[in-house]
Amino acid sequence: MKTIYENKVKGKGSLAENFLDEKMIILFGNEAPQELKDFCYSIDLVEPKDDIKPGQVFYINGEEFEITSVGDLVQRNLSTLGHITLRFDGSTTPELPGTLYLEDKEVPKIDLGTKLKIISA
Repeated sequence: MKTIYENKVKGKGSLAENFLDEKMIILFGNEAPQELKDFCYSIDLVEPKDDIKPGQVFYINGEEFEITSVGDLVQRNLSTLGHITLRFDGSTTPELPGTLYLEDKEVPKIDLGTKLKIISA
């Protein structure tokens, strides 16, 4: 098991939970534009240690979610902006370039200090 990425939530916009009904969580680093901050969970800018790929596991506070597909810009956006969308719909074809698709499960509660981690088998 190899850790590809590790971070934690350090802030929560006032409207960040509005996307939970759509099974989406939006993460953004410190440089989130003011007009987007209310919709995002804030994280530090942390570069992934390796490529993020389908089949890896995304952990949210220890709960496992298999990565089903990875948008073309996920790696770059995470490295440069800390910005990706997590979508819990099990899509095997990425529709949006900045979205990381996870297995279709109930979206977990995200709070300050929530741990995020990607593990490769």
